[in-house]
Amino acid sequence: MCGFCGFVDKTKKDKKEKIIKEMSNRIIHRGPDSDGYLVDDNVALGFRRLAIIDVKGGTQPIYNEDKTVAVMFNGEIYNFQELREELKKKGHKFKTNTDTEVIVHGYEEYDTEIFNHLRGMFGIVLYDIKKEKLIGARDIFGIKPYYYYYDKKTFMFGSEIKSFLSHPNFKKELNEKVLSLYLAYGTNHLEETFFKNTSKLKPGHLFIYEKGKLTIKPYYELTYAKENNTFEYYQKSLKETIESSIKYHQISDVEVGSYLSGGVDSSYVVAESKPNKTFTVGFEGKGFSEIEYAKELSDHFKINHYSKIISADEFFDILPTVEYHLDEPSANVSAVPLYFLSKLAREQVKVVLSGEGADEMFGGYNEYNLEGLEKYYNYIPYFLRALNRKIAAPLPYFKGKHTIEKYGHKLEDRYYNKTEMFNYKEINSYLKPKYQTNLNPFDLCKPYYDQTKGKNDVERKMFIDLNFWLPNDILLKADKMSMANSVELRVPFLDKEVWKQSRIIPTKYMVKDGQTKYIFRTIADEKIPKEWSSRKKKGFPVPFGKWIKEEKYYQKVKETFGSKEAKEFFELDKINKLLEDHYHNKAANGKQIYCVYTFLIWYKRYFITEK
Repeated sequence: MCGFCGFVDKTKKDKKEKIIKEMSNRIIHRGPDSDGYLVDDNVALGFRRLAIIDVKGGTQPIYNEDKTVAVMFNGEIYNFQELREELKKKGHKFKTNTDTEVIVHGYEEYDTEIFNHLRGMFGIVLYDIKKEKLIGARDIFGIKPYYYYYDKKTFMFGSEIKSFLSHPNFKKELNEKVLSLYLAYGTNHLEETFFKNTSKLKPGHLFIYEKGKLTIKPYYELTYAKENNTFEYYQKSLKETIESSIKYHQISDVEVGSYLSGGVDSSYVVAESKPNKTFTVGFEGKGFSEIEYAKELSDHFKINHYSKIISADEFFDILPTVEYHLDEPSANVSAVPLYFLSKLAREQVKVVLSGEGADEMFGGYNEYNLEGLEKYYNYIPYFLRALNRKIAAPLPYFKGKHTIEKYGHKLEDRYYNKTEMFNYKEINSYLKPKYQTNLNPFDLCKPYYDQTKGKNDVERKMFIDLNFWLPNDILLKADKMSMANSVELRVPFLDKEVWKQSRIIPTKYMVKDGQTKYIFRTIADEKIPKEWSSRKKKGFPVPFGKWIKEEKYYQKVKETFGSKEAKEFFELDKINKLLEDHYHNKAANGKQIYCVYTFLIWYKRYFITEK
């Protein structure tokens, strides 16, 4: 696990060398063990290494035999040993034992098709020196981040946006139109970022930069291909594939630990991998810590367990650091405990396994499992539900009205995010005119809904979450918070071979008998106690809403909501009413308050205090 950055411009070579070192130092947390550079009249590449495989011999860049192709790479290739043998048989000669070197020889052999041969997580840049051509690629799930900046003068790319700050041609300007969608989603799902001219390379995509021209295209697309076989068939094949994936994800020349909560995902990973060390954090108060569960399971498997209780002061104090490392603002409150969890783990290990991705792969979110009135009402033909919605809309509140109104819309007009922050129709009323837009969060989802026309609601929801929630929120915070503490986080459920199994399993085996993630839980039953395998999805609860009802933290947020930065973006009376109503128990506005609060903290860090 590492970080890289690079650029192409007309700067002289000696100046390029100075700039690329300053850019690389911005991301030293991603790789404190060593650095490496490639600079010529055309390109400057910088690399920071966290040494995991071939600790002594894996310094990057790594070249082919005649040094006409170089590679820098962030991530892990789990099938590198098989690829290495395959390439050796084709005549390629290896100088190291790293997974990185298979990429450069693979490019010689397969050109950009090499990315389809890789099983792993990665951000890659290849430099074909003779052709003066750059090729970049991001893994199919978006486990590893990848950004690029492109204007008439400069093309920049890297693992984190913050490295761009050290390039003199980078114009640090806010992309105004992103803010309104951020308030809807709580994160940025656009390809554009909060910085103008700066974008994300989408998962499963590659870029080619040659002769001043940038081309971006997909090399792999996640699509479902549901089959019709027996439950026992899918259960057996999925079990074998997951077990194999976990073994692959333990390949390392340094110790591998594991994060552990009270849920089925991380518990299964621990049961299967049997690490020497597990890690958990939580907060004081009932329902805000799973440390007890994690300790019990660790004791059950005779594993050393490490834990920490995070205080409110620690939470608020670290927020500017967390938002800085995220590059863009995030209203996912669980990023903060994940930062502390990674810090705790780094005291013991450099690599951890984690359970991210199981919910998107196997149907784990509570939203996939309709219960009670919603379950039965959704069976009514749409035209009748739409008629009922129109009839109910002008009526006073009555029990069931919310369900009638919600399910009176088609799925693609009511489901775009599991954690809706602000009602998108009301967002502009909170923003100053300069930042108001007509962007509709449903418009972003439309291409993905179009791909799943005729499929059931569970499958369609999973596809949206796989393409939005997972890469732009879950995996982003997992990477950024772990790398902020120089920890490599591996996610064995998000494996190409596991995906090949997941994509063919009918959703009736994923959400069944009122149970989410049904098929996976039956597999987990063989490894962990029933109490863990059957536990409902809980997430990472944080008592932010509770804390801001205390005077100390209420005043802290109120001060920020009255700042000149807040005045620049928001209608102060509107955001302060959210805070006052919450403080006086008139409404539960915690997530909306946090969404505004974290944006303001992020903005201050990047545009006021950061150079």
